Amino acid sequence: MTPQTAIRMADYNSQMNRRLYQAAARLPPEKQHQECGAFFGSLFKTMMHIAVGDTIWLHRFAQHPDALSLREEMEVFAKPRTLDQQLFDTLAELDPYRRKLDLIIIAWAATLTPEQLGQTLRYNNMAGQSMEKDVALLVTHFFNHQTHHRGQASTLLYQAGVDIGVTDLIALVS
Repeated sequence: MTPQTAIRMADYNSQMNRRLYQAAARLPPEKQHQECGAFFGSLFKTMMHIAVGDTIWLHRFAQHPDALSLREEMEVFAKPRTLDQQLFDTLAELDPYRRKLDLIIIAWAATLTPEQLGQTLRYNNMAGQSMEKDVALLVTHFFNHQTHHRGQASTLLYQAGVDIGVTDLIALVS
C-alpha cells in the first residue's frame, strides 16, 4: 500500500458505491430487503454492513496521532457496536450517509504518507481485544473489505435482474 494506491482505491470505492446505490435504487424496497441467503441476508443488509465496517475502520484510523482531520470528521458518526448493526431503515436514508463516508475516505486517503503507512496502529477489535497491526496492511484490508462485500451485493443485484456493469478497478480508474 502506498499513498497513491490509497487515493486510487478511495476513488474506485466512491465510484463503485455510486453505481451500487444507483442500481439498488432501481429495485423496490421489498426487493432490497428480501432475504436472499447471502452472508448478511439481504442486499440492503449487505450494503449496510459495508457502511458499518467503513465507519468502524475510520474510527480506528482516526486514533492515529497524525489523523486529526479524520478524527474531527468522525466525531459526528456514532461508532457501531456490531458488524450487522442497522443504522438506517431505508436505502434513501443510507445513501447520504454513504456519500459522506466516501468524501471522508477520499479526503483521508489524500493525507496518508509513506511514514504513516509504515507505522503500526493500536485498536480494539469488535470483541474488545487489543490489536496492533501495520497501517499499510489495515488500509489494504479496509479497501479489500469494501470490494469483497460489493461483489456480494452486485451478485444479489444481478440475481434480481439489475446489472451494475463493469466493476474492474482497471476499467474505472486511471
